[in-house]
Amino acid sequence: MNSRLEDIVSKIVASDKIIIHRHANPDPDALGSQSGLAEAIKFTYPEKQVKIVGSPVGDLTWINQPEEVANDFYQNALVIVTDTADRPRVSDQRFDQGNYLIKIDHHPNDDAYGDMYYVDTDASSCSEIIVDLINASDQRLKLNQEAARVLYAGIIGDTGRFLYSATSEHTFNVAAQLVAYGFDHTAVSQSLNEVTLNQAKLQSIVYDRLHFDQNGAAHIVISRELLAELGVKDDQVNSVVSTPGHLREVLLWTLFVEKEDGTYRVHFRSKGPVINEIAKAHHGGGHPLASGANATDVAEINQIVAQMEQAGHDFQLQTK
Repeated sequence: MNSRLEDIVSKIVASDKIIIHRHANPDPDALGSQSGLAEAIKFTYPEKQVKIVGSPVGDLTWINQPEEVANDFYQNALVIVTDTADRPRVSDQRFDQGNYLIKIDHHPNDDAYGDMYYVDTDASSCSEIIVDLINASDQRLKLNQEAARVLYAGIIGDTGRFLYSATSEHTFNVAAQLVAYGFDHTAVSQSLNEVTLNQAKLQSIVYDRLHFDQNGAAHIVISRELLAELGVKDDQVNSVVSTPGHLREVLLWTLFVEKEDGTYRVHFRSKGPVINEIAKAHHGGGHPLASGANATDVAEINQIVAQMEQAGHDFQLQTK
């Protein structure tokens, strides 16, 4: 059962050392919720020791950068994990080395880890939940301009600039609250919109080589060879995940990105059919319309493609 936001605030207020984690391969919401919470705590309680940790953030360094944290810093520390549905996805597996663990998330709660957790699957983003947490704190946590900036980045990142269905009236109200802090929201949107020339070339190749069937199920395999040829790094591939969705003919899609070990990171997206159950069947998970998983080889890729095509077919039958 969800803990109350007020109880999470009380735990934060009572803690002198706080370490905040997020998921590996971070997106703007992972970074925004992590650093937005950290900034709010540091602004309200300058005497507290607050650290953010995790793997490198690629071209999202304008949101935040992780810090080096010694193992002994975890002693008697409160650890908070944001935007991370299950334990294997937590970036930096020392997250369970503190004396208390809190999970804050908006993905389905299939892995209810932590001594305390708060999960709201109706929230547009984890960054939106962090604003709710601060608003519920009765001024025991306060926003400042920097916290507002990164939380806004997280919200517009996970809503596709308010395009996706999880965007609600409450989402717009929270965004307006953050913009009132006076940061350059246009610069935030522009930073999320920009791609390098090499990323743009990869987007072009995605359009050119995308395979899709008559029901709108699309897929593409992005090889190590192609990434090397274009000079695109692994952490820059996220810029093309939404690309197939711009096509009217595409209803749901999968990107298979080859990793250094020859396996594949799988990105699932959909405009209607529920796809997170397919992701769960392949050691992944996520939202009903946006998930991730892994594929071992080409045989598993073919299996996933068939499952996605079936999901598209079933959805078309249901909606006729």
